[in-house]
Amino acid sequence: MEIQSNDEQAFKQVYEQVFPVLMRVVYHVTNNQDLAEEICQEAFIRFFDKGMVFPSLNDAKYWLIRVSKNLAINQVKRKSREMMMVDKLKKYPSSHSNSNGGEQVLMEKETRKQVQDAIDQLPEKFRLVIVMKEYTDMDYKQIAQVLHISESNVKVRVYRARKMLESLLTQE
Repeated sequence: MEIQSNDEQAFKQVYEQVFPVLMRVVYHVTNNQDLAEEICQEAFIRFFDKGMVFPSLNDAKYWLIRVSKNLAINQVKRKSREMMMVDKLKKYPSSHSNSNGGEQVLMEKETRKQVQDAIDQLPEKFRLVIVMKEYTDMDYKQIAQVLHISESNVKVRVYRARKMLESLLTQE
């Protein structure tokens, strides 16, 4: 089914199906929910304004992922390291809260935080592929199309990213 980006009905369908995927990708690049939403909205505005025709929903999805990923990377580059740390601290609640039976919840929250912190330490090219593979369930071919690299390069990057994460997580 052909997708015309400035057709309101097609736009609505693409938005409903692709927005959650974009949010996961952009959030893992920016680590900021509000900023991720703004970037995704900007990507969809560009999508609508371009009036492009895509052969399928997947082609539109890949275009939107590529645009939003580039917007996110540019935004992160502009943002100072200090501001990123402040945003990160605001996002995570204090781990000093103690409730009955809450120990397991706190442990899970801490584990997720450790994994996210380890992902944040990865070089950009490895962080992007691991986020796309693990958090958006994209396959190697889809990731290769979005990043404009070979499928074998994606596999190597995912493997290396996993090894780096394993090393980072066992250091702690």
